[in-house]
Amino acid sequence: MTTHYDSDFYGWSQEQADLLRARNFNELDTENLLEEIEAMGRSEQRGLESRLQVLFIHLLKFQYQSECQSRSWKLTIEEQRRKAMRVLSNNPSLKNKLTLIIEEAYGDAVIGAERETNIKRAVFPKSCPWTFDEIMDNNFYPD
Repeated sequence: MTTHYDSDFYGWSQEQADLLRARNFNELDTENLLEEIEAMGRSEQRGLESRLQVLFIHLLKFQYQSECQSRSWKLTIEEQRRKAMRVLSNNPSLKNKLTLIIEEAYGDAVIGAERETNIKRAVFPKSCPWTFDEIMDNNFYPD
């Protein structure tokens, strides 16, 4: 290897790709390659979690500030549902982690909803009150 992972990531990645194409497996930086592959998977999971967090914030606002409901909130809900479904379509194995992802995203969303509404987080349910099917249903808006 001529390019170092820590000093030139782009150069390192291109060199690793060239080594793979040439099937020079013995020359690969396997430790850092494994780390990067795992990081790519975590990135997809964080992407889904982020989409769900924004979706949950808006569903909570929709339910707990019904007097402020707006077209913008509905459009954000619709957009985040589409984007979350796209992440799941492109990464179907994330469905195996949905329970944990929803739990994490909802916990963060409660904090975000408190910040955006000034409603104390103790008012919101401690765990996600909606099923995954409800969350993703374009006709579902909480009461």
